Amino acid sequence: MGKSRGRRFRQISFSPTGLEQRCDEEDDPDEEPAAELLEKVQHPSAEVREYACASISKLLQEHQAIPAFLQRDVVRCLGPLLMDYSLAVRETAAGALRNLSACGGFEVCDDMVSKDIMTPLVALLKECSTGLDANQLSPEKRIEMDKNYIEDIANEAINLLWNICECSSTAVHIFNKEGCLEAVLRYMKKFSTNVDLAVSAANCLQAVTEDNPDLLSSFNASSQQVLEAVMLCPESTMKHILLRTLTAGIVWNIKGTIPPGSLGSIINAILKIFSESLAIDAGETIIRMKEAEKNRLKLAVERETEENMSDVTENCVLSEDYDLEEIPKGKVKKGENDISDFLPPDQRELKEVTALLMAQQTALEIIVNMCCSEDHSDDEWEELSSSDESDFMENLYNDGSGLLMSPLCLSDEVNSAFMNNLIPKKILEKTAFPNSVALDICMHNPSWKPLIKKLNAVQCRALTCLQNILLVSDMDCLGGASLQSIAQHLLQLVFAKMELPTDTEFLEAITSALRALLQTMASKNISQQCMTPEQLLSLCEAGMDSSNASVKVNIVSILGISGSILAKGQDTAETLKVIGKFLLEVAMKESSLVVAGEALDALFDVFADGKQAEKAAVEIRLLPALKEFQPVFKMRIRKEGKGKYSTDQLCVLDNVKMNLRRFIAYQETLQKSPTCNIEEL
Repeated sequence: MGKSRGRRFRQISFSPTGLEQRCDEEDDPDEEPAAELLEKVQHPSAEVREYACASISKLLQEHQAIPAFLQRDVVRCLGPLLMDYSLAVRETAAGALRNLSACGGFEVCDDMVSKDIMTPLVALLKECSTGLDANQLSPEKRIEMDKNYIEDIANEAINLLWNICECSSTAVHIFNKEGCLEAVLRYMKKFSTNVDLAVSAANCLQAVTEDNPDLLSSFNASSQQVLEAVMLCPESTMKHILLRTLTAGIVWNIKGTIPPGSLGSIINAILKIFSESLAIDAGETIIRMKEAEKNRLKLAVERETEENMSDVTENCVLSEDYDLEEIPKGKVKKGENDISDFLPPDQRELKEVTALLMAQQTALEIIVNMCCSEDHSDDEWEELSSSDESDFMENLYNDGSGLLMSPLCLSDEVNSAFMNNLIPKKILEKTAFPNSVALDICMHNPSWKPLIKKLNAVQCRALTCLQNILLVSDMDCLGGASLQSIAQHLLQLVFAKMELPTDTEFLEAITSALRALLQTMASKNISQQCMTPEQLLSLCEAGMDSSNASVKVNIVSILGISGSILAKGQDTAETLKVIGKFLLEVAMKESSLVVAGEALDALFDVFADGKQAEKAAVEIRLLPALKEFQPVFKMRIRKEGKGKYSTDQLCVLDNVKMNLRRFIAYQETLQKSPTCNIEEL
């Protein structure tokens, strides 16, 4: 314990229809619409089936509506419609199932697979992929205007496949077995004419290729050429940047298929794409895109006004139903069965910004994973990255010498590519707070407001990247930034506002980065304190108020590292007393044994050595307090351990228990020593 471990991200991202979804709404719709709509999907009329599917799609964006549809076997009702003779029905049915998979979550996706949704879905994907090269659709399949239904259906279907494969290993197995890779690659090849479809396919393939060795043999020279062509596409829109970023992630996932002699250049190409994505200022992009949207809508109003004035001149009458206020929203008088309300509005600028932020978040998550060892199983990494108490298990990585072994590493190829593409420097830039003007724009525009969460996610991912890089990289790769300057930057993030941060994700990211920074400084014997005692205690109080165990573990570790450095200084006994009391209170009162154990470990570090530490330990009566607490800690492990903590965690807790016994014996020896005279101290 005492050393932080790096984070590894697994891509868990769902893709509902529309730009921003309402999966968190708390509406409580009646169950009657579910029964009525599911009955209508069996109607002989294709138009009725289409309208019913579109209505179901809209309702399934509300969590409260999902149980009513599941009770009526919505999957088996809609599944056959994926192969309906009407292309419009296929599209709306796929969209409804896509929303069900996105808003229903893991259990619903598993249920969809068990009800054999993959059979019609795979058939639909393959049929669409073979029809992509058709010059035109047959007249009977064109329902309105010149809409390319095949590509639109494929887009809905590939997003449905993505969602299901994220949640179900059975679905991934079917993907491998049925040879879906060829179809998905065909969709990616449409990047020059249909970037949305290519992005959806890339999202799906990135998810499916992660930790899927059975699929690697399917990647032949032809498939790798497709990926290379996408990575080299010259278009500069944000959607194309996202596409290149996702494709780079796919190539990273399948790097086992790359000849060793080419690996260095491929990794450099991957990180070059990430570097280009991270180089874009998201705040400035938001400001620019919002202005572009404003100008576009203004021109649309002016154009519609001119056309309407022309109609007035010709007809001498203006329809009473016409409303210029509605022009920017693209709404017209609707027929009874019109479904345009169910489709996302034309918000091209917002979609571009969203694509950029997703590209940056994806790049950062993959960079985090690049810093992690490949030697750990998937289940192990799940525990390391997602468990609130995972940091407590780092004593398991012990080489027998007493030194903790970090599960992080950078290969020569990755380290070189990091340096060549200035990755650490760009990551450090992304840890800053978002542009205040951009935040103001998002705050005052409801449709843009969800971007705030995405901006914050990018910042948190960047902080996690920084954490891992501090643990694995040579300081030269930080672009000339000193540890002290990084420390000041991180502290500005914490103390920039009047109130300390309370957002759990940010707190975990910033405390993890600070912990890694202090650990690195300590390993390099840099004794300079980057925080004042007041700042240190303020941060600790804010962290211990969090409900997140990982934040608390980081906080007590930060205290332990800071205290051990202070113990080597002069006139630090008073501060050490405060730290000691704080850690004692955490150890004795914290409900989580994991956090309590980390607090004890931090106490061992702080009071391990030094005259100032000896003085502080005597004055806070550390030894009597620990002797009194020792049987309580043993009893808690015995009573609470089984069933609540994993076997590995219990092993670590037993190790802490043993260290507590040894530390008490050490303190008793110190206080019996004639050199330990409080008056002399």
